[in-house]
Amino acid sequence: MSWLEHRVPPPLVGLVTALLMVWAAGGPEWHVPTGSNGLSLALLVLVGLSFDLAGLLAFRASRTTVNPLRPERASSLVTRGVYRITRNPMYVGMVFLLLAWGVYLAHWPALLLGPMAYVLYLTRFQIAPEERVLLGLFGEEYRTYMARVRRWL
Repeated sequence: MSWLEHRVPPPLVGLVTALLMVWAAGGPEWHVPTGSNGLSLALLVLVGLSFDLAGLLAFRASRTTVNPLRPERASSLVTRGVYRITRNPMYVGMVFLLLAWGVYLAHWPALLLGPMAYVLYLTRFQIAPEERVLLGLFGEEYRTYMARVRRWL
């Protein structure tokens, strides 16, 4: 299944995961979350968007590609800011957004399985191949970074 490596944009994987979560929940029941659900939802969305934005801005500041399907175009290794916490902040951000979606759907299986499926798919078909490319580009510097900073959180 190596033909899936770097083929599907991670945001599209996130969207498909969100749609599968709706299907698993038996469809959405549109409502305005209140109380602890509303607070949890807002917090998860805020954290998710913060990781996404921080990762994107760090890439822009380093003037390197944000295209996850073309890691070979990376012109610099970004290790500052949010990249000191996780090697994949934009993917971590999507996990938080999927968790928020699961809270909104109020369906435990979707809440647990959706983000888990996203993490497993991305680790196998996006992150591991990306890491091989970055090791080829940045060598020992990237290997040291991998040893110092976790893949997820």
